[in-house]
Amino acid sequence: MMTAADSGEIRASVWLADRPAAPARRRSEAPSGLDRDRITAATVRLLDAEGLARFSMRRLAARLGVTAMSLYWYVDTKHDLLELALDSALGELAPPAAAPAGCDGWPGRLRVLARGYRRVLGDHPWVAPLTAAYPNIGPHARAFDADLQRLLDATGLADAARTGAHLAVLQFLHGCGGTARRAPEGDFCLALDVLIAGIEAKAAA
Repeated sequence: MMTAADSGEIRASVWLADRPAAPARRRSEAPSGLDRDRITAATVRLLDAEGLARFSMRRLAARLGVTAMSLYWYVDTKHDLLELALDSALGELAPPAAAPAGCDGWPGRLRVLARGYRRVLGDHPWVAPLTAAYPNIGPHARAFDADLQRLLDATGLADAARTGAHLAVLQFLHGCGGTARRAPEGDFCLALDVLIAGIEAKAAA
């Protein structure tokens, strides 16, 4: 899969790109104590603290106390890191199966999933623009979509109606949950109730 992360730029997703291993004779030159997980976690913290517009490999390297070139032992580009950070943030979502008591049935679990997604967007304002810039095909993104698909399975909808419900939920989450047009909590919950009522009505018909 290819994505246009910047105007005029087409690139492969980090989740699909084949990255050759470093030559054995140079492997010992890699920075000690650094790995992709640590770099990704530092990327998330830097994005939270300074925002997407100020993010750079140089600023990230300074936070980690290494040279900017050291980071390229573990990722090929800045875009790789942003994709990794995006999926890392989505990993904060709790599965609908962990819904508290009183949230039985697919409507209750969908409310839990939607509110959790909204919280992630609120905690990490840079996630919303990155979901528009990059494909969401990392492991946590796929797990989120699988959870949503299972909830929609429980609605009884089939074929085009089920596809439409899936699209409606995703558009709702990115529209009402995103920080650019972030609705107040009460308005978000009311709109979510209307969406769920529409799915229930479609399933009943």
